[in-house]
Formats: sequence, C-alpha cells, structure tokens
Amino acid sequence: MSGLPAAPDQIVHIVDDDEALRDSLVWMLEANGYNVAAHDSAEAFLAACEPDMTGCIVLDVRMPGMSGLELFEELGNRRCGLPVVFITGHGDVPMAVSALKKGAVDFIEKPFGEKDMLRLVEQCLQLERETRDKRLLEADTARRLEQLTQREREVLDLIIVGKLNKQIADVLGISIKTVEVHRARVMEKMGAHSLAELVQHVVSLEPSAPAR
Repeated sequence: MSGLPAAPDQIVHIVDDDEALRDSLVWMLEANGYNVAAHDSAEAFLAACEPDMTGCIVLDVRMPGMSGLELFEELGNRRCGLPVVFITGHGDVPMAVSALKKGAVDFIEKPFGEKDMLRLVEQCLQLERETRDKRLLEADTARRLEQLTQREREVLDLIIVGKLNKQIADVLGISIKTVEVHRARVMEKMGAHSLAELVQHVVSLEPSAPAR
C-alpha cells in the first residue's frame, strides 16, 4: 500500500447490499491495514452515522431502499464531510459523474482491481486528514484572534495588508516602538513563528482582512 497509513481513528465505511462484495472489500482493506466498518444498506449507515466520524465511505450507487446517491445527498444535508467513492456498474457511470459534480471524490466501476480501490481509499483518507487539520487550524486561529486586544487587532489588520511598522505607527498615531511591542505580542498570541505563517493563518480564516 502506498501513501501514509490510515490514522487510528479513521474508518473506511463500506455501504453495499451485496454481501459477497462487502465481505471481499472488508477482507482486502483489513489485510492492508485499514480499519473497516461494513453496512448492508444506506439506512443502516445513517443509523450508525455520528457527527464526529472520521475516515471515508465506499458507497454502492444502486441499493434497495435508499440508493447510494440519495444517501450521498442526505449526508450533504447533514453536513457530513466524509469523502465518498462510489462503486458503479457500467450503466451507472452517468449518475456517478453527476455525483462527482456534487462533491464525491471519485467512482470505480465493477469489476475493479485491488490496487485501484486501495489508491482511491488512500486518496480519500488523505483528503479527510487534510480537511480535518485545516478545520482544527481555523478553530485555533479563531480562538487566538479572540485573545487579541483591540489595539493588537488593529496592528494585525495592518500587518495583513502589508503595512510596515512606520506606516502602522502613522495610521494609528502611535510610536514605532509601540508598534514593535504590539507586533511581538500579536506574533506570540497567534503562535506564529514568522510573518508569512501569521499571514497564512489569518488569511485562510478571513480571506479579506479589512484595510485601515
């Protein structure tokens, strides 16, 4: 298996009514070191679905009752961000392509090879890790921003739009030395080790920092 190993809390959820295929996927994925949970219907997955689930979903397009596409739409309504790979038969490709446009990661046609499935699962898990890390960073940045004083926030806003210390001093009517003190405190409170890191964190949270 290529790529990074699955994180201990990441689970590959297989949602398929075909017992033989389900069992085959469970065996293959577990043999390659993945944590797996199998569900025989969309309804069964929804019953087990938790807001803090991590991992990804391997989802059959066609199933009795709620279809894979209907489950995918319901997960979107519930704001479940687990990456999804669809399993399709040949005639289901147009539906799978439609799902891609709505945010699915990819689809794989039956019969599929082990390497192709493992590649897609690892792609999904890597995407989920990156998305989760980004959310955690944004939450941490927001928390740190709330700890800034009003003056420190004013200094930060001017740093973000590229103002130099002298320019910040002129805009705020304070001394350059005072700007330097506020700037150091901003860096410390934001947990940034460089100006580039500071800008990257704040801009990712607030794409358009206000100019003053």
